[in-house]
Amino acid sequence: MATSDSREVVIDASPAEILGVIADVESAPDWSPQHQGAEVLDRDADGRPGRVRLKLKTMGISDEQVVQYSWGENTAGWTLLESSQLKTQSATYTLTPDGDKTKVRFEITVDPAVPIPGFVMKRAMKGGLEAATDGLRKQVLKLKRS
Repeated sequence: MATSDSREVVIDASPAEILGVIADVESAPDWSPQHQGAEVLDRDADGRPGRVRLKLKTMGISDEQVVQYSWGENTAGWTLLESSQLKTQSATYTLTPDGDKTKVRFEITVDPAVPIPGFVMKRAMKGGLEAATDGLRKQVLKLKRS
């Protein structure tokens, strides 16, 4: 059964700076504990990731996925193409400028290929949401300071 959740965070950076970190998918293992590896398979006309192969591990479950990224002016997201553990997955970042800061809303929907107990699913989703928001914020601020 598909499960959806979302989380918002405010980051002291511009949408372009945040999208730059999201687009650097190869560095995701540096700031997202679930990411074990990422390989860009192709890029769009602007050089941003298109199809990406991800190695993920959450709650002791390993998965290798291929996702298709999509990009907008203040959005980024992906849709699952291949996975051994999930039937479907889609996720979207929506960035809303607010002065010198940006409100980032991350939304994700996953549908596991096999039944997963509710409490395990909730913990996995919570970890993913924290990495996608708090981990992203820490990485953006780290890069701004360097």
